[in-house]
This record gives sequence, C-alpha cells and structure tokens, in this order.
Amino acid sequence: MTDAETIAAKAISDKLNVIIALLLHFATKDEGFNKGNHRTGDLAAFLKQHDLPYEDIAVILDSPIASVRELVRLKRTAKKGTKGK
Repeated sequence: MTDAETIAAKAISDKLNVIIALLLHFATKDEGFNKGNHRTGDLAAFLKQHDLPYEDIAVILDSPIASVRELVRLKRTAKKGTKGK
C-alpha cells in the first residue's frame, strides 16, 4: 500500500469510527440493545465481540486504550465466572 493509500484508508477508518459512535449513542437509548447494558465496559465488550480493534473502540467510546482493554478483560472474566452457575 502506498503512503497515499494508507492516508486514505486511515481517513475512511476515522470517519467510520465517528459513524459507529453516533449509531452507538442512539442505540443506547433503546433498552433492547445489548440487553439494556449501556455502561462503557458493556459497550466495549460488545464492540470487541464484533472484532473491532481496541484502538478503534477507544476512539468510539472516547476512552483510553488501556481502560478499554481492562474493561473488556473484566467483562470476559465476569462472564467466565458465571458460566457454571
């Protein structure tokens, strides 16, 4: 990929992140979305389940990458802890 293509791809990615953030904002108003779980950790885990990279999730949720990684890790740990119950 050339430098121009890389820059263009980054610009498209940035625009898509804005669109996702807007859609997620409106989706959180719907109690049926994500089973009513609208906290940042729930949303980070939801986006990660759909294969978004941590960097994009951080931009979408306006949170530091380290925080997003930790929130997703905590959600995974909590989910594993409730499986046997």
